[in-house]
Parts: sequence; C-alpha cells; structure tokens
Amino acid sequence: MKVLMINGSPRPAGNTAIALREMQGVFEKNGIACEVVQVGNRGIRGCVACNACRKTGKCVFDDDLVNEVAAKFAECDGLVVGSPVYYASANGTLISFLDRLFYSSSFDKTMKVGAGVVVARRGGLSATFDELNKYFTICGMPVASGQYWNSVHGRDVGEATQDAEGLQGMRTLAENMSFLIKSIALGKEAYGLPPKEPRQSTNFIR
Repeated sequence: MKVLMINGSPRPAGNTAIALREMQGVFEKNGIACEVVQVGNRGIRGCVACNACRKTGKCVFDDDLVNEVAAKFAECDGLVVGSPVYYASANGTLISFLDRLFYSSSFDKTMKVGAGVVVARRGGLSATFDELNKYFTICGMPVASGQYWNSVHGRDVGEATQDAEGLQGMRTLAENMSFLIKSIALGKEAYGLPPKEPRQSTNFIR
C-alpha cells in the first residue's frame, strides 16, 4: 500500500513539510509506503481547456511534473495534498497542478483516499481546506478526516513544531487514513468497487 503526498509549498523544508512529515511517520508505522512530491516551487502552467487529454490520456503540456505524477497517482491508494494559505486560498502553483492532474488523468480514482492539509499564520485555513477537498469529492475519492479540520499554524519556518494540537491532528488524520486505506483494500477484495451508472451530463443552457 502506498500514499502519495503532494507538498504545495514553495519551501521544501517549511511548515507544510513539517505537517506532512508528521503524517509520514504514522503511515510508515502502519506499513504504508510514502512518496513526497515537491510541487510549490516548480514552473507549472495552468490548464487551458484544450481537451487534448481526452484523446491522448495525458496533459498536452509536458512542462513539469503533471504527467509524471499522474502515473504515480494511478498506482497509489491514497493522496495527501498539503498547501500553505495565500489570500484564503491554496498556493496558485499547486492549484494549476491539481487542475491539470485531475482533469487530464483518465484512470478510475474511485475509493482512493484523499486528504487535504493546510498551513497558515492565522486565517483562511477552512476556505483552503474546502478548496482542496473538492478535487477528491468530484471523482469518488473518500475524504479522510482527523480530530479537527486538517490545519496547522505557523508563519516563520519551523513554527509549526510549536502547534501541538495541529500536529496531533496530523497524526490522527494519518491513523484514520491508514485505517480507511486498509479497510477499503479488504472491501475491494471481498466485494469489488461499487457499480456505476452511465454518466449523465446536463448543460443548463439546453
């Protein structure tokens, strides 16, 4: 079993990394492998809605990371996305990355477990947390929860280590996510994935 962890911060060793490392230790204790991909400091352009991925199965812009990570995403059992909070929103580079990753990848994401983690000095955490969760819920991914909204506080590098409640929340989240991943694996073995109806798409202008 494997969890893919996306660090959306431009600081590879910043407070977002501290939160993700707290989770990583719990995953590894539970026998779940982890891979961390650094995204926030990379040159990633946004989606241009060209729909070329519908023909090729991958993003037409092979600029940096998206297609490479899509292959890792297809093989993992869970996805953790961590982001600092900028103007009550996730890092713009991360959002460009996630838009292209989720839109261009055609594999079935059903029952891969998702979790969003947000880090801020003070405010905007819950808005950013909601923003990240929407990527999971649009494609049948159960969202793991902890003991509070998945947030850690800290501004200067290293301050997150002082947020005892936030770090405890990260450990609880990772324990719950580990349980969900293992339970879903047992359920898939016994029952398979839930059946799907043919997709209905409604455009409101006709």
